[in-house]
Amino acid sequence: MTGQEAADRQAAVQIDTSKPHPARMYDWFLGGKDNYPVDEQMAEQLLTIDPRAREFAQVNRAFMRRAIRWLAANGVHQYLDIGTGIPTEPNLHQIAQKAAPESRIVYCDNDPIVLAHAEALLRSTPEGITEYIQADARTPEVILEHAAKFLDFDKPVALSLLALLHFVSDEDGAYELVDHLVERLAPGSYVVLSQTTGDFNPGGADEAQELYKARGLILALRTREQFERFFHGLEFVEPGVSLTAEWHPELGERVPVLGDEPIPGYAAMARKP
Repeated sequence: MTGQEAADRQAAVQIDTSKPHPARMYDWFLGGKDNYPVDEQMAEQLLTIDPRAREFAQVNRAFMRRAIRWLAANGVHQYLDIGTGIPTEPNLHQIAQKAAPESRIVYCDNDPIVLAHAEALLRSTPEGITEYIQADARTPEVILEHAAKFLDFDKPVALSLLALLHFVSDEDGAYELVDHLVERLAPGSYVVLSQTTGDFNPGGADEAQELYKARGLILALRTREQFERFFHGLEFVEPGVSLTAEWHPELGERVPVLGDEPIPGYAAMARKP
């Protein structure tokens, strides 16, 4: 990225610190510094509902690392990551390009603070490509149009929407969004999703949804069956839908969590036939 491009990106950043943003709360849960008091306040409120909210973020991040290792080991060299979030080490492209330096990665997010840190997402190997798109996940055609400048959609692409779909309601077209993106993928592509659930603590789930609603945010918790619907027409990679922490733990470190109850999230990967 040139100095002018970096300046243009910074000039475009207009961060609203008057209300919390999921990407910044996620950053706070991961121990990051790119968040504001309004984000910390809501994150702490979530911890009073479920003290393991921090562990959910860590478990989800660990799932991303394991999933990318699996994909890279199985010959995938193109990635479209929607709902990227604020960069943390290692980023998706670092894992993918360590295994295959020629890998191409396109990141997408709608939070201006991610844009402010986009340079960290653009440090590609000389053989590969990393690029960042500033766009809302609910505008898949915009995302696909820009991503096609860097990815070859006639070849397999790994599409990842991690800890994102619980911020897109059914009314906002969550299932149609995934269908639209999957339709564009070539056979042999993969879809990687993770989603929080209220299956294990319905009372706490209701409290969390009310908290989000009061802040003008969406929290669309889904059951296992509702989550599985995102994968219709696709072929699951074993073990199919599982708890996020239990998806191929042999591919990476386990995250220590409080108590014996499961971290309330599902994850899965599936292949487009």
